[in-house]
Amino acid sequence: MAKYMLIMRGSDESLAKMMDTPFEEMLETMGRFNEELIRAGVLLAAEGLDDPAQGAVVEYGGETPVVTDGPYGETKELFGGFYLLDVASKEEAVEWAKRVPSFPGTKCEIRRVPGIDEFPQDNEWIVKERAWRERTGQL
Repeated sequence: MAKYMLIMRGSDESLAKMMDTPFEEMLETMGRFNEELIRAGVLLAAEGLDDPAQGAVVEYGGETPVVTDGPYGETKELFGGFYLLDVASKEEAVEWAKRVPSFPGTKCEIRRVPGIDEFPQDNEWIVKERAWRERTGQL
């Protein structure tokens, strides 16, 4: 099994359509999909993100990072949330992504999350991270 993150990216168009949908209807639709993921035993985590206007961007272009409050200017797409799945393959992650309830204009980026075992095990930082993961019950 491998971890894959499904990163939901909305456009102005899809966000507007989402805002026109009754909140209870959205909760029911997403809840049913989440229940399918749970029943299949593949859901590790899932979270939506707050309104971009409430966020900030830290840009590392010079010596001193520059902080800009949201909204983020000329951005065409914004991350709206994510699912973290434990599935057998990228193809299986893609099949789940095809079923995510969404609005026209939404995209879903699928990225594999490498496991700690894929890094050099004799590296001092990997050793420290492994110890932390063991202490916190993540291994």
